[in-house]
Amino acid sequence: MHTEPNGWKRSSVGQSLRPKILRPQTRPYRLPRRKTVREVVSDPTPQSILMENQSSQPADSPMRIVILGLSITSSWGNGHATCYRGLVRALVRRGHQVLFLERDVPWYAAHRDLPQPPFGTTRLYENLGDLRTNYRRQVSEAELVIVGSYVPEGVAVGQWVMETASGVVAFYDIDTPVTLAKLARGDYDYLSPELIAHYHLYLSFTGGSILQRLENEFGAPLALPLYCAFDPHLYFPEDVAPPFELGYMGTFSADRQPTLEQLLIHPAQQLGARRFVVAGPQYPIDIHWPDNVQRIEHLPPSKHRRFYCAQRFTLNVTRRDMIEAGYSPSVRLFEAAACGTPIISDWWQGLDEFFIPGEEILIARTSSDVVHHLRTLSEDQRRQLGERSRARVLQEHTCEHRARELESYCCTARQRRSRGAVQRSAAVKGSAGSALGS
Repeated sequence: MHTEPNGWKRSSVGQSLRPKILRPQTRPYRLPRRKTVREVVSDPTPQSILMENQSSQPADSPMRIVILGLSITSSWGNGHATCYRGLVRALVRRGHQVLFLERDVPWYAAHRDLPQPPFGTTRLYENLGDLRTNYRRQVSEAELVIVGSYVPEGVAVGQWVMETASGVVAFYDIDTPVTLAKLARGDYDYLSPELIAHYHLYLSFTGGSILQRLENEFGAPLALPLYCAFDPHLYFPEDVAPPFELGYMGTFSADRQPTLEQLLIHPAQQLGARRFVVAGPQYPIDIHWPDNVQRIEHLPPSKHRRFYCAQRFTLNVTRRDMIEAGYSPSVRLFEAAACGTPIISDWWQGLDEFFIPGEEILIARTSSDVVHHLRTLSEDQRRQLGERSRARVLQEHTCEHRARELESYCCTARQRRSRGAVQRSAAVKGSAGSALGS
């Protein structure tokens, strides 16, 4: 790793961060066209070769990128850190210089599972004044600056970035339905309606019609989906006998809890001889967990793969705002699928855009649905379901895919800015000519 005089870090392109996996060798695996899920599942190419071809090639135009996000050092009680880690890692592999700026707050300071990320450059700042004083030059020089949702004093941060940056400025909303619900209540914690129209690019964890709403109602110049993703070097199957029948991982949320009780706790009560597991912090102490449900307070990302591989099935439960908006996949869906663990999920609009129900994912609306899935699927059917879902996410939802999408989006935003500048210049010249002619 080399440190440039201006404080940016340059890293070698294509450095492998994956654990060593031994597989028999075969011919290089290429995707000259986008294969169908069935073709990928049936292809005999070893996973090590597939993963090797997922590694990044240098970007056509490496950029200096500044990201101001909620957290990358602590995954405790938030899904932002996992998202940013994967994206930054992929961007660095592709040759970009990435500076991540995180507000140093007590909650995350006490729960940092990755205090010094080994990719890109991470810096903590104390307050808005510290940010303005010490990182003005980096923000000004960057070709792309991203401000994330839930950043403390996010409106003031966004306004300062707009005034300072010379490149493309994007807002990355990892909580889009929650954000719009907050705006409707007049809660401008980290974003205001006026600020949306000034961001050159609005990146959203949620797709579908909400993107048109951002453009039509709030004046976002360009709203595009940048979904969560997984790193195939970190998430892959392990050849172990899973001790748990069904598991769930997620921070406690009051709006999710009734569904968790319906789709995991009640089935556990009906299947007393089988083991279940729930991992995640902040659950109230008065929740009654059946004796066959194991509780894990918190799992750092380094243990997520083993957690998924220890389950015959894993449960996905979606927050109410995400269900109402639709098209809001959780990163847990992609991570579990990458591990080959079959997923049982609640239903929301757009889910079938990411997985084929019945072939790549199982849907449950009641505890009886869950019990039926657990009792009736044979081991071969269970494995095939996991293989098909894994093939799908390898084809469409790796961090490499997101890094390439971000590059493309930034290029589009830059071109739109250039066209807008030309049009404004032409309008000014036309106005001046008319004035002279009169």
